Amino acid sequence: MHAFDVLGDPVRRRILELLADGEQASGALTEVIQAEFGISQPAVSQHLKVLRDSGFATVRPVGTRRLYTVDTTPLREVDAWLERFRGFWSQRLDALETELARGRRERRQRGPQRRGDHDEGHHRAA
Repeated sequence: MHAFDVLGDPVRRRILELLADGEQASGALTEVIQAEFGISQPAVSQHLKVLRDSGFATVRPVGTRRLYTVDTTPLREVDAWLERFRGFWSQRLDALETELARGRRERRQRGPQRRGDHDEGHHRAA
């Protein structure tokens, strides 16, 4: 299964978010996911299986419990693929920062506005 197919599902993304906080027991994951998404325990188990099979999560048994953790290898691969597109949004964010700085600078140069002066484009009727 392709990484974006795995990550395209909101339940699996939420499970990965929960696992980003650290190792979690399958029962604890199931409890949160059932509460948030209203799906059955077998459905949660199926999502965990997809995450395991696709390499996004690992599981280790501890007695009767199954403890899940994130495996970052596929996430690093996704990050590497996205790298070639970062320039598109980085340039736009840089331009936005420039415009925000320009606006702050202009407001400082104008000084504090008096009440009623905020609408510079309109003149008061006499």
